[in-house]
Amino acid sequence: MSLKDTLRVMVVDDMSVSRGLLTQALEEIGIWKVDAQNSGQSALSRLAASPVHLVISDFNMPGMDGLQLLEGLRSNRSTQQIGFILVTGTPTQEIVDKGRRLGLNNLVKKPFTTASLKQSIEAVVGRL
Repeated sequence: MSLKDTLRVMVVDDMSVSRGLLTQALEEIGIWKVDAQNSGQSALSRLAASPVHLVISDFNMPGMDGLQLLEGLRSNRSTQQIGFILVTGTPTQEIVDKGRRLGLNNLVKKPFTTASLKQSIEAVVGRL
């Protein structure tokens, strides 16, 4: 059984179209165990109860942005080892630096391609 058959991923984005595009790209890669959440808060509570291997989260969300979600994951023993990829259209140096301090594993710039997403995922979890 390959890594992509067992890999559990959570997609977090407040925009349904973006969640759909990320989920579709994951399916094209061959990753089928995908949970999608529309807010950082719902993702955090879901992950505390049922951790996944990797979270792919939008940065710009109301209430709790992607870096606040990352901070919440890293401060909880049961979720601190989850891989985390941030998706943003504006990867400023400030966002990148703060992400690194919090333990960000990788970053994907919007608009992304399936190939760039796969490359980013492989840099975190290994070859798919």
